[in-house]
Amino acid sequence: MDEYAVIINAGSSSLKFSVFRRPESNAWRLEVRGQIEGIGTRPQFSAKNEAGQSVADEQLDAAVNDGRTALAYVADWMRERYGGARVRGIGHRVVHGGARYTGPTIVTPEVLDDLRTLIPLAPLHQPYNLAAIEAVWERLPDVPQVACFDTSFHRGQPAVAELVPLPSEIRNTGVQRYGFHGLSYEYIASVLPSVAPGIANGRVIVAHLGSGASMCALKNGKSVDSTLGFTALDGLCMGTRPGAVDPGVILHLFQSLGLSAKEVETMLYKKSGLLGISGISNDMRALLASTEPAARLAVDYFVYRAAKEIGALAAVLGGIDGLVFTAGIGENSAEIRKRICQASAWLGIELDDESNARKGPRISTTASAVSAWVIPTNEELMIARHTGLLLGLIEQRV
Repeated sequence: MDEYAVIINAGSSSLKFSVFRRPESNAWRLEVRGQIEGIGTRPQFSAKNEAGQSVADEQLDAAVNDGRTALAYVADWMRERYGGARVRGIGHRVVHGGARYTGPTIVTPEVLDDLRTLIPLAPLHQPYNLAAIEAVWERLPDVPQVACFDTSFHRGQPAVAELVPLPSEIRNTGVQRYGFHGLSYEYIASVLPSVAPGIANGRVIVAHLGSGASMCALKNGKSVDSTLGFTALDGLCMGTRPGAVDPGVILHLFQSLGLSAKEVETMLYKKSGLLGISGISNDMRALLASTEPAARLAVDYFVYRAAKEIGALAAVLGGIDGLVFTAGIGENSAEIRKRICQASAWLGIELDDESNARKGPRISTTASAVSAWVIPTNEELMIARHTGLLLGLIEQRV
């Protein structure tokens, strides 16, 4: 009987999934990946096999209007496609694990209750991550589920990197810098020895640039600092999130403008960043194609903030050996990579335009003192690995 692990990444308007076959060798093999987009509006289901060939692409009925109905549709589709197969485990991306969960964890009712307390720290992600776990419990109560956290990879950073400089009675309630996108950074760190062995054990800055964006400073493959902190609002400018903002501005929104907590939360998570600056779109592709001055300003600010954070992380590392671009913008926008590398040329990065245009993997010249790379991330595979190890389905590699 074929055995599989199912990986789920649930969002507010999308449900992404991957199915990995358990092989005879000690690794999972991707069988299919897909998603339902437009949940609650115009749901669209698509899936591709390991070779990238489409195996499903269809508009769904409006009845697929929340995460639960979307998961039910995916479950029925998989049952039809893989009838008789055995699901050995289900792995979930969970954005926030707080201070307690420093690694992947088998989900129990007690764990789920703990994770619900973190919803205010990740309101765009955590509720939907946890709702997917609950929905799976209803359909497959005997299949173990594993929560893999975007915060876990950053645990073990120096104390000063985790510190929020507020009174101890506040810090003791769990207020600290957590960092996010950890599954992406962990995957990049795991493949550096094969893709870019010359920098794998050195000082590397990884730029995870997408609708959500952050950077991580790696030393010897370990996280030593990152641009995201207590919540996923800090650091870089993002699609709809502002990145770093003077706390006094937030006080001004409350005290002078009279906004409510909910209004401020909505502004910070859904109306700021590239969308807020441009007034046009949160999509970098649309902004690069636009001739509107506000669109150009949004792109300029995105690059400016990225270059500024690279400089800060280089200071933390005491220098830099390599810069890695990943995620949607980082992997696909040659223009943004070019502009960030040019703004960071003082560090010793010399871009190779032809390599950059074809996505590398190395996009710097051979003479460049600091190498630059494009490495596609694979958070789903990272979750599959953790799920397999935690459930004893594969062995730990030494």
